[in-house]
Amino acid sequence: MGAIPAQRETVSLASDVPAHAFDPPAYEGGPQDAARMRATLHGGPLAPGAARGLLRVAFQQWAGLGLPGADRLTDRLAHDAMVVVSELVTNAVVHAGTDVELVCCLQPESGAVVVEVCDHHPSRAPRDGESEAAYEAAEYGRGLRLVSAMSEAWGVSYRRGAKTVWARVPAEGSADADALERTGFPGAELLAPEPHRSERDRDWLGRGALSFLAEASDLLAGQLDEDLVAALTGQLIVPRLADWCAVWLEDEALGGRGGWGDAPGAPGPRLARVWHSSEERIEELRRYLEQEPPRPSDGLSAGPVAYPWPGEGFGACGSDGAGEAPDIPGAQADSRALAGRDVSGAAAASGAGGTQAGEEGHEVEGAALAYRLVAGGRPLGTLVIGRVGVPRFPDEITGLVEDLSRRVALAIGAARQYARQATISAVLQRGLLPGAVAEIPGVRSALVYEPCDKGGPSGDFYDLFPAGDGRWCFAVGDVQGKGPEAAVVIGLARPWLRLLAREGYRVADVLDRLNQLLLDDATEAADAAARALVGPVGPGDGPQTRFLSLLYGELVPFDGGVRCTLASAGHPLPLLLGSDGDVRTAAQPQTLLGVVEDETYTSETFELWPGDSLLCVTDGVTERRCGSRQFDDGDGLATALAGCAGLSAELIAERIKRLVHDFGGRPPEDDLALLVLQAD
Repeated sequence: MGAIPAQRETVSLASDVPAHAFDPPAYEGGPQDAARMRATLHGGPLAPGAARGLLRVAFQQWAGLGLPGADRLTDRLAHDAMVVVSELVTNAVVHAGTDVELVCCLQPESGAVVVEVCDHHPSRAPRDGESEAAYEAAEYGRGLRLVSAMSEAWGVSYRRGAKTVWARVPAEGSADADALERTGFPGAELLAPEPHRSERDRDWLGRGALSFLAEASDLLAGQLDEDLVAALTGQLIVPRLADWCAVWLEDEALGGRGGWGDAPGAPGPRLARVWHSSEERIEELRRYLEQEPPRPSDGLSAGPVAYPWPGEGFGACGSDGAGEAPDIPGAQADSRALAGRDVSGAAAASGAGGTQAGEEGHEVEGAALAYRLVAGGRPLGTLVIGRVGVPRFPDEITGLVEDLSRRVALAIGAARQYARQATISAVLQRGLLPGAVAEIPGVRSALVYEPCDKGGPSGDFYDLFPAGDGRWCFAVGDVQGKGPEAAVVIGLARPWLRLLAREGYRVADVLDRLNQLLLDDATEAADAAARALVGPVGPGDGPQTRFLSLLYGELVPFDGGVRCTLASAGHPLPLLLGSDGDVRTAAQPQTLLGVVEDETYTSETFELWPGDSLLCVTDGVTERRCGSRQFDDGDGLATALAGCAGLSAELIAERIKRLVHDFGGRPPEDDLALLVLQAD
């Protein structure tokens, strides 16, 4: 199951797997003798797609093994089962947010597929939206209504600490499947209320539409840029559902009202994306739309409202010629059906033509609808779609786009949240590092700093600053972990280093005092800051000490060279490259800072002569992995440095960085920092 690395998966495909996890079964005919797939999925946005992928693989393996009932696994049954799995897993992820346990099995005698999804929020009932109004459905969509329509039986069972929703999807040719077939496609009434449609229309609206929504959810969920979400939305809608579409994005700080023409000069919504089935019409459409942005109502309904056709004569620019529309089911609805229909409210609008619907002597140029993009009660923007040559959108298309618009809004909200977190991390990171490194007489310096940007601010830091009396000090450090706690420790350690150095303390004395300060103050401060930023600490969770590894030194230039005094506290040892190409360690290993009370540190002193280079790195360099090997195995770093003899400080830093990157097949998974100091 390597194709879905983001999930934790264990799958059983044989028919003799252990007894069923959810006892007793909540349905008749338990699958004790059936082929079975079992998986545990992380309760995140990738879970529905992972569940479908697992089920697809399971069906293939069951058929390949010839397990009982596998001969009845048709494409239609597989498709229905995957839709049911997708809906149940999505329901669990959205409304429980816990890890999800998935069990799917094949009943040998009937060939039916039984699906069970268990979450760990038993107090939260599954949502089916039965009582929702036509265009006022909550963000969970149709949910279990589709499951109910596509299954011969389904239900919910509760046990202590868990809730399980199960469904049984019948095989083709069974009595239950025949009964469902005689009543029409299951769920068709949810997406296509018109009673007379072709089999092709029913197949698209009942099956293709569901797959479309599922795949669209997967595609949008992984995007971390709101403009990319808007671009993908245009490509998803055009030409499948509409001739053109546009996405406006608005500033949440305006509350969904300011900037929409209420105050002259106020910032308005941003037209993030315009898409048309005829690319040569995109700029023309953009000019029309920019003249009059949508003006949302006071409510936050995501349902469609009529939108004025953008500009006189624009209806002649369809994708295939004047008045022609793409092949969408129900597109040629009778225009008389719209006469007298109220299109002012969200629950009634199915489109607004370029001329008023039902007005005699005018030809309708097209229909346009606007959908408010709302997530978490916050207005994020507006989606507008248009169709050429029709007086109104068919109801099934408006409902489908409404479902899609909810997913688009959630994706935009997630992208904005990610952007906010990235901005906070960047601001913190800039505050934790020096604005510029000092220039030292007789010494050339080169720095490489690459934070991995996972989980907040980096735990690596560096500094190079004047300490007075002809001394310059440098530091390369690494705080255990990263994020808010690491940021607090770095924010305390760097000023302390500078203060102690400028007060005249020598290298060993600085480490002694910094160690005691960390033990006395920094751990408590870091834990308090983490609680304030991340959330309350759970019962039984005490303060977590943040250890600090540090390489700290002092440089004193003299005539013909530089005197260097340094010490390493739990840090990768510095390497000294002589002008003759010889490499040796330049310090002795000592204990991490913030670990042992009253620890006494010692320092080493040596001279850097012209051409000598000192290399200081963090463990992102030494512990760079390639399979089971690390970069520094067998003195790999010393060997790499020996090959840099005769190079400048800048070239040494660049070569080591390149060797570290090339060592593994994937990008580095840890922060990386290295400092090269070379005597002129």
